Amino acid sequence: MDGSHSAALQLQQLPPTSSSSAVSEASFSYKENLIGALLAIFGHLVVSIALNLQKYCHIRLAGSKDPRAYFKTKTWWLGLFLMLLGELGVFASYAFAPLSLIVPLSAVSVIASAIIGIIFIKEKWKLKDFLRRYILSFVGCGLAVVGTYLLVTFAPNSHEKMTGENVTRHLVSWPFLLYMLVEIILFCLLLYFYKEKNANNIVVILLLVALLGSMTVVTVKAVAGMLVLSIQGNLQLDYPIFYVMFVCMVATAVYQAAFLSQASQMYDSSLIASVGYILSTTIAITAGAIFYLDFIGEDVLHICMFALGCLIAFLGVFLITRNRKKAIPFEPYISMDAMPGMQNMHDKGMTVQPELKASFSYGALENNDNISEIYAPATLPVMQEEHGSRSASGVPYRVLEHTKKE
Repeated sequence: MDGSHSAALQLQQLPPTSSSSAVSEASFSYKENLIGALLAIFGHLVVSIALNLQKYCHIRLAGSKDPRAYFKTKTWWLGLFLMLLGELGVFASYAFAPLSLIVPLSAVSVIASAIIGIIFIKEKWKLKDFLRRYILSFVGCGLAVVGTYLLVTFAPNSHEKMTGENVTRHLVSWPFLLYMLVEIILFCLLLYFYKEKNANNIVVILLLVALLGSMTVVTVKAVAGMLVLSIQGNLQLDYPIFYVMFVCMVATAVYQAAFLSQASQMYDSSLIASVGYILSTTIAITAGAIFYLDFIGEDVLHICMFALGCLIAFLGVFLITRNRKKAIPFEPYISMDAMPGMQNMHDKGMTVQPELKASFSYGALENNDNISEIYAPATLPVMQEEHGSRSASGVPYRVLEHTKKE
């Protein structure tokens, strides 16, 4: 791989005494990268399967006469178990690999959802129609796979132990403090326009989500790394920074979910998936590069290839989500011809309103010579039971008054 090749080139300039230790460190860092990437891919894949299982459970109950609630079915509980397992895998991956590698791998869930949706589709199709309809999904999946491969291959190899001292040192460093100042100012401005000026643009909402998400992944890596070190015997839970990071992780995750819920009420889920993935990944990689110094020591070629992998993955996710069917919005109205007793306009311009066999009715039209007169206002109560002459052109309709006895 390119990481081991660059490490071998650097070893030629090292003295013989340090060459063996550098080789073992380089091989160990590559193994940790591989472990973290595999855990992230496994976690996102399992989460995607879990979400589709739960969706299948809801659709199946809605289309049947099964009176059971969704949480009383084995399928839904299996989906919940798989979701927890997948989230645990993604959480553990942050302890092994750099943040800049783990964050873009969330494209795996989009790829898996697209493939599962195509496999389990129940429509009858011909090969040509199928290829024409899902050509964007196929191209998007291919581009996302290529981008993911480039991300894994050219990811940074910075592997610093997440001890309490290291996390505290990064937290009070001036580059991260400057980044936090810029992020807080930008977040407050976006929140002001969103709340006070009703700026409900999807970019504004998802930028709020991305800014919160960048702090979520930074704190997740710190918490996961310190937990893994504690499990390995190097206890880190007695450092106050662990609990500070844990509280920030929970708080930012909760507010991030709240903004995502508001965005899902106003915009299509496919648009949220594509725009949210691009914005969240870009800002999270920036935060990781500033806080954990992921790209320190990396050459320009590796950084450019990593950026190219991100762009290809972005394009792939955009093409996959672009091909999804848009949900038909609910139209809150009732068709006039579906209401009993209402007027139905036909081809000949005649108006028909049948009598209702009930104790109360809206009345029946007797004469339809002039439809425009139907809309003339009537003063209640009206007694027009007796007419002087039936042949005379009188009122085109009559309104019956019902007494309480009737």
